[in-house]
Amino acid sequence: MSVTLSNPLASLEQLETTVSRKDGFSEKYEEDLRFVGAELIQSAGILLKLPQVAMATAQVLFQRFYYMASLKEYDIMDISMGALFLASKLEEHTVRMTYLITVYDLLVRKIHNKSIKIPLDAFSQKAYDMKHRVIRAEMEILRKLGFMVYVQLPYNLMINYLRILGLEDNTEVTRRAWNYLNDGLRTTVYVTHKPPTIACAAIYLTCRVLKIALPCEFGKEWWLLFDVDLVNVKNAAAHINRIYFKHLTNEKKSELLDYLLERNNE
Repeated sequence: MSVTLSNPLASLEQLETTVSRKDGFSEKYEEDLRFVGAELIQSAGILLKLPQVAMATAQVLFQRFYYMASLKEYDIMDISMGALFLASKLEEHTVRMTYLITVYDLLVRKIHNKSIKIPLDAFSQKAYDMKHRVIRAEMEILRKLGFMVYVQLPYNLMINYLRILGLEDNTEVTRRAWNYLNDGLRTTVYVTHKPPTIACAAIYLTCRVLKIALPCEFGKEWWLLFDVDLVNVKNAAAHINRIYFKHLTNEKKSELLDYLLERNNE
């Protein structure tokens, strides 16, 4: 007998009132802080030359974590570092701890507009403290998620769907749809919708922008071929599309991180 793993999704109760909102965070602040944390993972992953699958897995774990825990108790920098460290091992591209904390120190200093000419001293007390925080964050992620760290990503599904729709050889369609999947990782869509729905949402957004009419195959509307609901596809697409109206400067990110630090010290 085979066991099919699937992504755990946030419950309706978790979506309506997150742990952070119960602790007094506004919906906007929580959304912005999640965005910053996910962006830190992506930026660090690129500098560490990790494959996209590792960065994507880390971002999904990061978003899942904050449906189980509060921003007031767990700092986004710690959890994003812990998520990336854990994901690098899950995807068999383990990153060295020293490299990880050095990159994160550089990124956070850049956000705060501090000097980045001198890298973190790997033997300093600050480096020791950061390593401890990564280990603690990784353990908290595992504990809060009940060691359920399986992540199914929609990239392969999307490519297969494009093949069925006869669009696989259209380079612009493939590139745009792939980018929509990447950008969606900075939202909570991977914790609220199943991979087939997200893959279809990326195709829907792409074809709408490029004004490509999606075909009917075998007498069915295109989304029915992939056993998804159009309402959910449009909902996921709208969720991803919101990212393009969010512009957080380094000054705003610095303000958000300082605000979180104040809340955590209350």
